[in-house]
Amino acid sequence: MSTEKCDEKKGCQSCETSEKCSQEEKDAHEQKMLDEKMAFVKHKFMVVSGKGGVGKSTVAVNLAVTLAKEGYEVGLMDADIHGPNIPKMLGLEDERPGATKEGLLPITTIHGLKVISIAFFLQSKDDAVIWRGPLKHSLIKQFLGEVCWGDLDYLIIDLPPGTGDEALSVAHLLKSIDGAVIVTTPQDVALLDSRKAVTFTRQLKIPLVGIVENMSGFNCPHCNKPIDLFKKGGGEKAAREMLIPFLGRIPIDPEIVVSGDSGTPLVAISGHEEAKDAFTEISKNWRKLLEGKSK
Repeated sequence: MSTEKCDEKKGCQSCETSEKCSQEEKDAHEQKMLDEKMAFVKHKFMVVSGKGGVGKSTVAVNLAVTLAKEGYEVGLMDADIHGPNIPKMLGLEDERPGATKEGLLPITTIHGLKVISIAFFLQSKDDAVIWRGPLKHSLIKQFLGEVCWGDLDYLIIDLPPGTGDEALSVAHLLKSIDGAVIVTTPQDVALLDSRKAVTFTRQLKIPLVGIVENMSGFNCPHCNKPIDLFKKGGGEKAAREMLIPFLGRIPIDPEIVVSGDSGTPLVAISGHEEAKDAFTEISKNWRKLLEGKSK
């Protein structure tokens, strides 16, 4: 199908002659742009959860920064359109992306992490995004195909909780996804929903990288005795029962909340070694599994 009417360096949303193209031509051109951009990304991952409140975005941010600190080129795409928290957690709330003829320029953090989020385009932090599926699909297509990600070792896509439009759009638009990381907490209610997320990814034929158990245990700051506030080991048990790799567990550390609110991820500050070591171990297990699959 011809795409000659579209400037090859512009997305259809920004092309001055896009009104002359048929919808089929626009779709073909946008997919071609997306495929070309993604060809420079070695590994693409989705971070998902069956329900909200399990710390999925916190895990995505800290893993992305961990990988960036280890010397990898990393992009973080905030695909949670109705609740975009990634800029807040990285201290980027007041940033606005620039643009070139080649597309949008993601915001780059001090760690070299490249970030895109709808939050960068809202007039106010209080603005609500009231969109149906087609608009969300269009935005995700733009984030993948019209953002100048450049050469990346990893593109981490932080999805909203559940198994809805955004995850379906990512799975539809990307020709290949290296896998999904499922974040859960140890209690039974969270595990019930995380199992649904496992089923969802399997039905879409998305490889499962593994399960991360967040909020797993807590050491009392006074007596240093372990306290299992939300139980412990449930995510590992679910991974074993569903024949999925277990990537590791992250203990409850109040500083994770404080650091996220302040815009500096836990792995980028001093101290709190137990939680930081957990993210490092998960990153290590993640890469080990990936290397095993590539052999």
